[in-house]
Amino acid sequence: YGFHGLSYEYLAKQLAYVVPELAERRVVAAHLGNGASLCALHQGKSIASSMGFTALDGIPMGTRSGQIDPGVLLYLMTEKGMTAQEISDLLYKNAGLKGISGLSNDMRVLEAADAPEAALAIEYFVHRVRREIGALAAELGGLDAIVFSGGIGENSSSVRARVLDGLRFLGADYDPEANQKNSLWLSPVGTKTPAFVIRTDEEWMISQHVRALMSVPDR
Repeated sequence: YGFHGLSYEYLAKQLAYVVPELAERRVVAAHLGNGASLCALHQGKSIASSMGFTALDGIPMGTRSGQIDPGVLLYLMTEKGMTAQEISDLLYKNAGLKGISGLSNDMRVLEAADAPEAALAIEYFVHRVRREIGALAAELGGLDAIVFSGGIGENSSSVRARVLDGLRFLGADYDPEANQKNSLWLSPVGTKTPAFVIRTDEEWMISQHVRALMSVPDR
C-alpha cells in the first residue's frame, strides 16, 4: 500500500527473482525521483511508507516539500496572509529541490550546478532519505537490504553513495565501481546489508493488473 505502490509491488517481485533469499526478509525500497518515497517491506509486503494522507509527506521531492512543521503553514496564513490555494501551490509546485535550490527540480541539473543553493538542496535530500531509512529500519526491527529505484535512485551514483555512507552503522556498504556503473548489485560479497539498483516498471505492473481483471469471469 502507499503512494508508488505499483513500483514497490514490482520491486518486491523483482527482488524475489534476483535474490530470493532476501526477498522474504526486511527490506527498505527507495523510489527516488521527481516524486519520491520509501517503503518498508517484510516478506514481500508493504508494512510502512514514508508518505501519509497525501503525497506531500515524507522526504522532499522535485517540487513537493515533504514533511514540514504544521506551524509553518499557520505562520504563512497568519503572518504572510497566504490563502489555502497559495500554500497548496507552494507546497506542491514550488518547494522540494526546486524551492530549496531556486534553480531546478531536476537532480541532474543540481548535480551539475556550481551553486551553494544546489548543494544545499542535494544535501537536504540525502539527509532526509537516510533519516527515513533509519526510521523504516526501526519499523522493521532491523534491515537486511536496501533497494534504489526511480530516476534518481537508478541513475545518481553520487546520491546513492552519500546515502549509503551515512548508513554504515546499519551494515550498509557499496563497491564504488559497481555504484558508478549503476549495477544491479552495489555491495561487496558478504556485506551485512547489501544495496541494489532495480529499475522499476510501473507500466508493466499496471498491465498485469488489467490482465488479471480482464480474466475474471462475469458474475
